[in-house]
Amino acid sequence: MTSNFAEEDQVRTLYKDLLHQWNEQKAQGMANLFMHNGSLVGFDGSQVNGAKEIEAHLKPIFASFPTARFISIVREVRGLSAETALLRATVGMIPRGHFDINPAVNAIQSLVAVKQNGQWRVAHFQNTPAAFHGRPEEAEKLSKELRAVIFN
Repeated sequence: MTSNFAEEDQVRTLYKDLLHQWNEQKAQGMANLFMHNGSLVGFDGSQVNGAKEIEAHLKPIFASFPTARFISIVREVRGLSAETALLRATVGMIPRGHFDINPAVNAIQSLVAVKQNGQWRVAHFQNTPAAFHGRPEEAEKLSKELRAVIFN
Protein backbone atom coordinates (compact mmCIF):
# COMPACT_ATOMS: atom_id res chain seq x y z
CA MET A 1 0.00 0.00 0.00
CA THR A 2 1.38 3.42 -0.84
CA SER A 3 0.91 6.71 0.94
CA ASN A 4 0.95 10.37 0.02
CA PHE A 5 1.62 11.34 3.63
CA ALA A 6 4.35 13.99 3.44
CA GLU A 7 6.28 12.80 6.51
CA GLU A 8 6.05 9.08 5.79
CA ASP A 9 9.84 8.64 5.76
CA GLN A 10 10.18 10.16 9.23
CA VAL A 11 7.54 7.81 10.65
CA ARG A 12 9.19 4.83 8.93
CA THR A 13 12.51 5.89 10.46
CA LEU A 14 10.93 6.06 13.92
CA TYR A 15 9.62 2.51 13.47
CA LYS A 16 12.96 1.29 12.14
CA ASP A 17 14.70 2.87 15.15
CA LEU A 18 12.23 1.15 17.51
CA LEU A 19 12.97 -2.26 16.01
CA HIS A 20 16.70 -1.52 16.04
CA GLN A 21 16.59 -0.75 19.77
CA TRP A 22 14.76 -4.06 20.35
CA ASN A 23 17.24 -5.95 18.20
CA GLU A 24 20.12 -4.41 20.16
CA GLN A 25 18.30 -5.18 23.46
CA LYS A 26 18.40 -1.55 24.58
CA ALA A 27 15.49 -0.93 26.93
CA GLN A 28 16.29 2.72 27.55
CA GLY A 29 16.84 3.43 23.86
CA MET A 30 13.53 1.84 23.00
CA ALA A 31 11.66 3.63 25.79
CA ASN A 32 13.18 6.97 24.75
CA LEU A 33 11.35 6.73 21.42
CA PHE A 34 7.98 6.82 23.21
CA MET A 35 6.07 9.85 24.38
CA HIS A 36 6.29 10.22 28.18
CA ASN A 37 2.75 8.80 28.36
CA GLY A 38 3.11 6.35 25.48
CA SER A 39 1.82 2.80 25.67
CA LEU A 40 2.96 -0.62 24.57
CA VAL A 41 1.04 -3.87 24.12
CA GLY A 42 3.41 -6.81 23.91
CA PHE A 43 3.14 -10.08 22.02
CA ASP A 44 1.85 -11.81 25.16
CA GLY A 45 -0.78 -9.15 25.85
CA SER A 46 1.29 -7.24 28.41
CA GLN A 47 0.12 -3.64 28.64
CA VAL A 48 2.67 -1.06 29.72
CA ASN A 49 2.05 2.66 30.08
CA GLY A 50 4.58 5.47 30.17
CA ALA A 51 8.15 5.57 28.89
CA LYS A 52 9.59 4.88 32.36
CA GLU A 53 7.41 1.79 32.83
CA ILE A 54 8.23 0.61 29.30
CA GLU A 55 11.94 0.77 30.12
CA ALA A 56 11.38 -1.01 33.45
CA HIS A 57 9.34 -3.70 31.66
CA LEU A 58 11.96 -4.30 28.97
CA LYS A 59 15.13 -4.28 31.12
CA PRO A 60 14.57 -7.68 32.78
CA ILE A 61 13.45 -9.21 29.49
CA PHE A 62 16.65 -8.13 27.75
CA ALA A 63 18.76 -9.10 30.78
CA SER A 64 17.27 -12.61 31.03
CA PHE A 65 16.55 -13.67 27.46
CA PRO A 66 18.42 -13.57 24.15
CA THR A 67 15.42 -12.00 22.41
CA ALA A 68 14.97 -12.78 18.75
CA ARG A 69 15.66 -10.04 16.19
CA PHE A 70 12.82 -8.47 14.23
CA ILE A 71 12.68 -8.25 10.45
CA SER A 72 9.76 -6.29 9.04
CA ILE A 73 7.64 -5.37 6.07
CA VAL A 74 5.90 -2.01 6.42
CA ARG A 75 2.46 -2.37 4.88
CA GLU A 76 1.17 1.17 5.31
CA VAL A 77 1.94 4.58 6.70
CA ARG A 78 -1.18 6.71 6.93
CA GLY A 79 -1.34 10.31 8.08
CA LEU A 80 -4.28 10.73 10.42
CA SER A 81 -3.62 14.44 10.88
CA ALA A 82 -0.67 16.79 10.40
CA GLU A 83 0.84 15.54 13.68
CA THR A 84 -0.46 11.95 13.89
CA ALA A 85 0.26 8.87 11.82
CA LEU A 86 -0.49 5.16 11.80
CA LEU A 87 2.08 2.63 10.64
CA ARG A 88 1.12 -1.01 10.05
CA ALA A 89 3.70 -3.74 9.52
CA THR A 90 4.23 -7.48 9.55
CA VAL A 91 7.23 -8.96 11.31
CA GLY A 92 9.14 -12.14 11.73
CA MET A 93 11.64 -12.94 14.44
CA ILE A 94 15.02 -14.54 13.88
CA PRO A 95 16.29 -16.29 17.02
CA ARG A 96 19.84 -15.33 18.03
CA GLY A 97 22.35 -17.62 16.35
CA HIS A 98 19.91 -18.55 13.57
CA PHE A 99 19.38 -17.28 10.04
CA ASP A 100 15.68 -17.98 9.50
CA ILE A 101 12.50 -16.77 11.13
CA ASN A 102 10.52 -18.75 13.66
CA PRO A 103 7.06 -18.74 11.98
CA ALA A 104 5.36 -19.45 15.31
CA VAL A 105 6.06 -15.87 16.41
CA ASN A 106 5.24 -13.93 13.24
CA ALA A 107 3.26 -10.85 14.20
CA ILE A 108 1.30 -7.85 13.03
CA GLN A 109 2.48 -4.53 14.44
CA SER A 110 0.72 -1.20 14.70
CA LEU A 111 2.42 2.04 15.69
CA VAL A 112 0.72 5.36 16.32
CA ALA A 113 3.16 8.23 16.04
CA VAL A 114 2.65 11.81 17.19
CA LYS A 115 4.78 14.79 16.22
CA GLN A 116 5.78 16.86 19.26
CA ASN A 117 8.09 19.86 19.06
CA GLY A 118 9.07 18.85 15.53
CA GLN A 119 9.96 15.26 16.45
CA TRP A 120 7.98 12.06 15.84
CA ARG A 121 7.46 9.91 18.96
CA VAL A 122 5.66 6.63 19.60
CA ALA A 123 2.27 7.20 21.22
CA HIS A 124 1.21 3.55 21.00
CA PHE A 125 2.85 0.34 19.81
CA GLN A 126 1.12 -3.01 19.58
CA ASN A 127 2.61 -6.38 18.64
CA THR A 128 -0.08 -9.01 17.91
CA PRO A 129 0.55 -12.67 17.05
CA ALA A 130 -0.20 -13.48 13.41
CA ALA A 131 -1.93 -16.74 14.35
CA PHE A 132 -4.38 -16.87 11.41
CA HIS A 133 -6.48 -19.48 13.25
CA GLY A 134 -7.83 -22.04 10.82
CA ARG A 135 -6.00 -20.45 7.88
CA PRO A 136 -2.57 -22.12 7.66
CA GLU A 137 -2.16 -20.93 4.07
CA GLU A 138 -2.18 -17.30 5.32
CA ALA A 139 0.47 -18.10 7.92
CA GLU A 140 2.65 -19.78 5.28
CA LYS A 141 2.14 -16.88 2.86
CA LEU A 142 3.34 -14.42 5.51
CA SER A 143 6.35 -16.59 6.36
CA LYS A 144 7.27 -16.75 2.68
CA GLU A 145 7.09 -12.94 2.36
CA LEU A 146 9.22 -12.46 5.47
CA ARG A 147 11.81 -14.98 4.31
CA ALA A 148 12.08 -13.03 1.06
CA VAL A 149 13.21 -10.03 3.12
CA ILE A 150 15.99 -12.13 4.68
CA PHE A 151 17.19 -14.06 1.66
CA ASN A 152 16.88 -11.47 -1.10
